Amino acid sequence: MINSMIPYYVVDAFTDRPFAGNPAGVVLLEEWKDNQWLQNVAMEVNLSETAFLVANDNGFDLRWFTPKAEVDLCGHATLASAVVLAELRKLPDRSRVTFSTRSGALPVERDGSLFQMSFPALPDVPCQAPPGLLEAFSEKALYIGQSKFDFLIEFESEKAIRSVAPDFNVLANVKCRGVVVTARSDHRKFDFVSRFFAPAVGLDEDPVTGSAHCILGPYWGSRLDKSKMVGFQASSRGGVVHVELRGERVILGGGGVVFARGNIAS
Repeated sequence: MINSMIPYYVVDAFTDRPFAGNPAGVVLLEEWKDNQWLQNVAMEVNLSETAFLVANDNGFDLRWFTPKAEVDLCGHATLASAVVLAELRKLPDRSRVTFSTRSGALPVERDGSLFQMSFPALPDVPCQAPPGLLEAFSEKALYIGQSKFDFLIEFESEKAIRSVAPDFNVLANVKCRGVVVTARSDHRKFDFVSRFFAPAVGLDEDPVTGSAHCILGPYWGSRLDKSKMVGFQASSRGGVVHVELRGERVILGGGGVVFARGNIAS
């Protein structure tokens, strides 16, 4: 017997048109359900991330799940959540919402169709490659670093980033959330390009990864001597992320489009 219907949305994040950017599920709950239910829904929705929201006195509690696991930080599903709140008139233009998450308070400000998210900076430190990391790639690495969640590899060119084809079976055995590969952009409108691979959490390639830019922002900011940059994630769908460094925070800007809406039987 169906007791209630729970609304959910699919949003293409970090884009201004459907079928681009990174799709995320957004599920609005009146109260938290058990972890297994949340994981099952994320598995059934089967997108790279599904966000779950519950209203609180200061905004919304927010959690993110891949089809295989809960994660500590996700940019595109946070952006998707803000887009849904704007669609429901719960986030008026020129206003702010604060999401309470496993990575702390994440404020998001709306400016028309642009949403700016304040995320923690996640600078990397140089490191030696663990077993399997470089073996998963055929390209020559210029630099290898490690941040709180991910490894970062700089390759020599945008062409190398666009053509890279990692061995996901090998990469899945590297102990980390994911691997960011990056290079300077060949195009004037972008400062750098990147891609993000996370087979260890059930995601071979993420189309556009906001949280990866918490690493990429500090990394390229120091090398380009810039505090404001624009990154392009060169997946098959592609997406644009505006990045601004503000001390220990990284401001990630982008838009989103509601692609679908429906109900989950509960």
